Amino acid sequence: MRVTVRSKQHPHDDAPDTAAAFERLAALPEGPHRDALRDEIVQAWLPMADRIATQYRGRGESIEDLCQVAALGLVKAVARYDPDRGCAFESYAIPTITGEIKRHFRDHMWVLHVPRRVQDLRNRVRVAEKELSQSAPGRRPTVAEIAAYARMSEDDVRVGLEALDSFTALSLDAELPGSEDGYALGDVLGEPDAGFDLVVDREAVKPCLRELPERERTILYLRFFGGMTQSRIAQQLGISQMHVSRLLSACCTELREKALAGPA
Repeated sequence: MRVTVRSKQHPHDDAPDTAAAFERLAALPEGPHRDALRDEIVQAWLPMADRIATQYRGRGESIEDLCQVAALGLVKAVARYDPDRGCAFESYAIPTITGEIKRHFRDHMWVLHVPRRVQDLRNRVRVAEKELSQSAPGRRPTVAEIAAYARMSEDDVRVGLEALDSFTALSLDAELPGSEDGYALGDVLGEPDAGFDLVVDREAVKPCLRELPERERTILYLRFFGGMTQSRIAQQLGISQMHVSRLLSACCTELREKALAGPA
């Protein structure tokens, strides 16, 4: 059973006349004959799917992958199309294929998660910027010019421009612009500073230290700020090294418990 492709008045040259084939498909039960007819319909409409895919070239995805995504959308459209609803298959297939391609970009191509509204702003800004650049070569259109051309607010244009940078990411190994020493982007990124945690800990323990007896505060200061050993502290205070060890242990335990408990 073959699909007969007849030319007819149609807005697209690659739109075959498969109305009769769809009627036969709807009447066939599940089985090899239905699968074969569905595959023939898909093959007849593949040129249209490829044409739609080429409209999205140059956006970071290969044309081969785009054609595969478009073909997947076409297969879904053929499987879900109901000729009894009265609409032409093309009217149903084009939004299905286009939606599949856009979903592919949204789920697989964006480096950062961007809301759909921002993606739409990005697309409008990209198209407007491209068309304005053709009419005024040699310079980049301003925010105000893009807003006037695309009938958008300047704030929305700025959001769209920022979203343009979210589509792809710069490698940390990429050389910094203007760098003559081979510095990469990763070489200038900051790292977590443990000193901030130390400041927080010191501020938390300050009121607890004030509550300690003067001798215990002195021992802690000599040990942790003066860098003295327990033996030298014992000699300076006239007590045994074992007593210094017990006092240090008790003080540290008390300070830890009070600091973790927080203010009363």
